[in-house]
Amino acid sequence: MKFSRALITAAAIGVLLPAGAASADPDPGTPSYNEYVALGDSWAADATLSQVSTVFTPFNCVQSARDYAKQVARALSIPVFRDATCGGAETGNMLAPQSTLLGSNAPQFDSLTPTTDLVTLGIGGNDAGLAATVTDCVTLDPAVSPCLATKVVGGVDRMSVDIAASEPKVVAAIEGVRERAPHARILLVNYFEGIGVDGGCFPEIPISDADAIWLGSKLVELNAMLARAAERTGVELIDTYTGSAGHDACKPIGTRWVEGLLPYSGNPIGLAVPFHPNQLGADYQAGRVLQALGS
Repeated sequence: MKFSRALITAAAIGVLLPAGAASADPDPGTPSYNEYVALGDSWAADATLSQVSTVFTPFNCVQSARDYAKQVARALSIPVFRDATCGGAETGNMLAPQSTLLGSNAPQFDSLTPTTDLVTLGIGGNDAGLAATVTDCVTLDPAVSPCLATKVVGGVDRMSVDIAASEPKVVAAIEGVRERAPHARILLVNYFEGIGVDGGCFPEIPISDADAIWLGSKLVELNAMLARAAERTGVELIDTYTGSAGHDACKPIGTRWVEGLLPYSGNPIGLAVPFHPNQLGADYQAGRVLQALGS
């Protein structure tokens, strides 16, 4: 999801650290799929500042060298693999290039071909504006809830409106995948729990309990929208949210699967993109996808 402000903050703190170790060797055997394409935003790219890969996308996509798609491709020994995921991507970037500070990421659909037989898609959070809203909730006073004060006005929750408005865009993206890769198995991957629905952890993450609960509930709404989109289009939903409770950004290093406001991660050790999956989160996503694929 969107991370530009977080990225600038992190970049100002220090230099990038070396990439982490490569993943384990794949199991031998004939792959079930021959051509796999990964599409999506920064939660699909498992955005990182310590192990950025530029094999498939520009540096500013901050695509992880060990994101879940790369793990899946390696685990299944898929011979042809393209990872088009890019931090900040919206559904519009399936068809249009995405400009970044250090280059442009090609339209993600350019990676699809008629012979593509497996596609993962993680998208929608930026269309709804949920990721960008997280930093708007930061406050120095735990009694102040800036997001509730500005996003819920006159009884209307603007985030709920924006999430609902994103559904047809996600549906159109899925239909676009099917049009370009008609024989592909399409997996729509949702978002796991980044912030709990029971409150926050001020001051470790300077967001009030009320705003934290609101953010958690909006993530549930976002995932419900993705489930509807999957049902409408007949694709498979990979539910990473279920099973992720107790691993949100408020938990300690080694337990949390997503980082908090500080742009630092213990998994792997180094600079991170705030409010994005760490390696433990990427590993969990990969496991859920592989489980769905019967591996």
